[in-house]
Amino acid sequence: MGVAGIGKTVLTQKYSLDWAEDKANQDIKFLFPFTFRELNVLKEEKFSLVGLVHHFFTETKEAGICSFEDFQVVFIFDGLDECRLPLDFHKTTILTDPRKSTSVDVLLINLIRGKLLPSARLWITTRPAAANQIPPKCVGMVTEIRGFTDPQKEEYFRKRFGDEEQASRIISHIKTSRSLHIMCHIPVFCWITATVLEDVLETREGRQLPKTLTEMYIHFLVVQAKVKKVKYDGGAETDPHWSPESRKMMESLGKLAFDQLQKGNLIFYESDLTECGIDIRAASVYSGVFTQIFKEERGLYQDKVFCFIHLSVQEFLAALHVHLTFINSGLNLLEEQQTT
Repeated sequence: MGVAGIGKTVLTQKYSLDWAEDKANQDIKFLFPFTFRELNVLKEEKFSLVGLVHHFFTETKEAGICSFEDFQVVFIFDGLDECRLPLDFHKTTILTDPRKSTSVDVLLINLIRGKLLPSARLWITTRPAAANQIPPKCVGMVTEIRGFTDPQKEEYFRKRFGDEEQASRIISHIKTSRSLHIMCHIPVFCWITATVLEDVLETREGRQLPKTLTEMYIHFLVVQAKVKKVKYDGGAETDPHWSPESRKMMESLGKLAFDQLQKGNLIFYESDLTECGIDIRAASVYSGVFTQIFKEERGLYQDKVFCFIHLSVQEFLAALHVHLTFINSGLNLLEEQQTT
């Protein structure tokens, strides 16, 4: 369990890699990592547990493996907070046969209950707000990822920047801002901070470094607009960063960020984008251009999945949308939301 960007997914990937390379946990015979992003698109499908494993891990089907009862098996389910399956532990029927087909949510619930393949171990990652979806009696252990300690923050920036003098200057600057220093316990925010401060130091000699979170996110958007201008439009580093097209892109992403936050969505499928009035082809362009703000993933043989690189980026763009809407039309979207 841990907040957005703290390293939950990376931890599961490292665990899986160490197992696959025979570096750790060799008592485990099979390890099956799933993401809720991929499981969501199977909401209307029916599978047996064996069939679900075969669907995602075709090697097991090709090898003729149809029974897991006699092996030590670990299932990883990453991103419970992104789950759109109806996990109703009170009304769902009990299922014990791993070869019987049913909906994916019923499979998950019975795996978590321990009714389906009781010898299996489950590892579920989530943000704290979604953890209560699973009844306490079904949980054997809860661990929390706390992020970087103060020495680890410094270690990150010294590894990120080869120049010791530059790294020391950035570390000293971060320590002068309590909000930046606190936020840097989140690895993703360290990366955002490094991206911004590197650009500011390289291009704006003598300019004051950003001290507030708002300044940091504004600079982050500017850096991405600059990358678009130089890399995709063939412009020069000294050209104005904001073209009408990149402004329109950013405004569209702001509307998407706001609309989806209101619905509690942190990941978006093509249908969500259509509801927000964003053309699917445009979304692919956005994710290709602003790769460090908005990204596109492909599930296994399934729909495209879109998301912002971090919850705080989505929240900032949503706030920008609210601000621009008020400036341009006088409409306060937050007041509108309270009255509906």
